[in-house]
Parts: sequence; structure tokens; C-alpha cells
Amino acid sequence: MADLTSREIRLKIRPVGLPAEKDFELSQVTVGEVGAGQLLVQNVYMSVDPYMRGRMLERKSYVPPFEIGKALEGAAVGRVLESNNDKFKKGDYVQSFLGWREYFVSDGSGLTKVDASLAPVQAYLGVLGMTGMTAYFGLLKHGTPKAGETVFVSAASGAVGAIVCQVAKLKGCRVVGSAGSDAKVDWLINEVGIDAAMNYKKEKNLTRKLHELCPEGIDVYFENVGGAHFEAALEVMNDFGRVAMCGMISQYNEILPPKGPANLAQVIGKRIRIQGFIVSDHMGEMNAFYADMAKWLSDGKIKYKETIIDGIENAPKAFIGLFTGDNFGKMLVRMKPDATA
Repeated sequence: MADLTSREIRLKIRPVGLPAEKDFELSQVTVGEVGAGQLLVQNVYMSVDPYMRGRMLERKSYVPPFEIGKALEGAAVGRVLESNNDKFKKGDYVQSFLGWREYFVSDGSGLTKVDASLAPVQAYLGVLGMTGMTAYFGLLKHGTPKAGETVFVSAASGAVGAIVCQVAKLKGCRVVGSAGSDAKVDWLINEVGIDAAMNYKKEKNLTRKLHELCPEGIDVYFENVGGAHFEAALEVMNDFGRVAMCGMISQYNEILPPKGPANLAQVIGKRIRIQGFIVSDHMGEMNAFYADMAKWLSDGKIKYKETIIDGIENAPKAFIGLFTGDNFGKMLVRMKPDATA
């Protein structure tokens, strides 16, 4: 195959506060010939995720920061266009962390085949990918819910939160969620089937509302938001409650360090356990996740939403939309309008 021109998104400058499109640049590179043992992949879908905001800062973390002037990285699913690698054939779909670009040549390292017959390929970036794993392991391993307990989920209509809600219901829990619009609340109650939900943007006092929605207190809090949500949850949590600390999206774009929760001392008297986690902690337990999630999907017990933005040139806009509530469920970028599975 002749050399291809591939577009990619690079980090132009490190964002200050809420990222802007000016912080990114669209560039073109030439993708070389496919050599011995290599394969050519056309990305079909890429994921944008809140954790990427932290990688745009130059600081030590569990993943290295993005480099200025280089293509960003993230989860993607692509189609093999050409292969000189015995492990992959033309037409295979593969998952990688080489998103934010249209094409790439690989020796196969870091690529995983995905089964397009089990679910639409983009599901491997959501419910069957890191999103689903984060929800599954975060809730079950760190929230340790028991049947009959109350689980509160912030950002409950989001890609992770919605899966947490449904897994908690499958485990026999009472589930309460927080979301940012009436439409999202309606979906959570009438489609997903959780027990109660609120539009936090309409609430002047989150603690009072949580007391109303959780009259027997909160046993497990799945934390995606931070800030006022965290304070309210601590106030309403029961003794020996558990917090699975997944994310704090309300604080990711703060320029100055945010104030800590004023009521953190509740952790002492209530003996609350707070556990932060990252999904890579559980890569050795993937088989359990796939077995459960594949069955739940097949049985129609898990529902999910996607917001799909077309064109790699719109990837920065999609990413920024995560922080302004533009997504309903998993935010995805379809690399080209005709790039369908």
C-alpha cells in the first residue's frame, strides 16, 4: 500500500483552567510502508476521557504527562488494513492506546483483538473497555456492596456511573444517582431502573436532598465528581461506609488548589473507608470482568448511552465537552464520518 497521510491531534500548549481548542493542533504525518512483522491500522473510534486532563499537566502521576508537540494518546479501536504479522489479519478489529490519530503502523505490541460479533466495536471503548472495567472493579472490589445496602453514584448518567448503577442493582442494592439534567435523571430512573435520582444543578442544598433520597443513609459512595458532592455524601454516609474514589471531575480544571471538604472529620467518627483506585490495578482479573459483562449484555441487563462526534478534527471539542456536560454517556469520536464498523 502506498504511503498514507494521517491526521493527528497534538498538544500545542498546556491548558490553564478549562481546556480550549487553541491548546491543541491538527497535524499531518506520513505513515510509512508496512514492514516485516508489522501491520497497518485505521482507527475507527477513539475515546476521550476525563483522566486525560491530568496528563496535560507536567507533573508526576501514575501515567506520564503528554508531551508538547507530540500526538496525544488514548484508547481507540481500529481496523487492520494490511498485515505482515501472523497474529493479525486484514479485517481484524484491534484495541490500542494509539488514539488521536487516523492511521498507524505497529509491530503488534499493545494491540488486542476485539470480537465485533459480541458488540459494536466502539463498545470496547465503553462498557466492554476501560469504562466498564472501572465501574466493575471500582464498585465490587473497593465499594464492596452488599444486597440491601444503599449505593450513591455521582455523575450517574456518565460512562462509568451508569454502569456502576446497573451493577449495583444486579447485586441487590438500592441505588441513588446524581446527574446534570432532567433528561439524564429521567433515563436513569425509567430506562436504567435505579431507585432515585436528582438533577444536582437544581438543588441548592445537596446534603438536604441526599437525606431525602437516602433516608436510611448511604453505605457505598462511588465518587466521580468531588467538591460539594463529596461533602454531602460524607454527611449522609452510614457508619463503616465505603467510598470508591474514581474521579473528581469538578476539580480537574481548577487553577488554584480547591479547598478540602469541611466535614472530612466525619470519616473518623463514622469509620468510613476511602479507597482510591485505577483500573490498571486489576488487569490480572480481566477474565472475570469479561465473563460477567458479556453475559449481562447478552441478557439485556446492562444499558449504555453514547455521544458520538464525527471527525478527528473535532476531538478537542469532544474532550472539552466532558467538562461542560455535553456528553450523555460515553463520549466517542468517530475518526471519519464513513469510518463505520
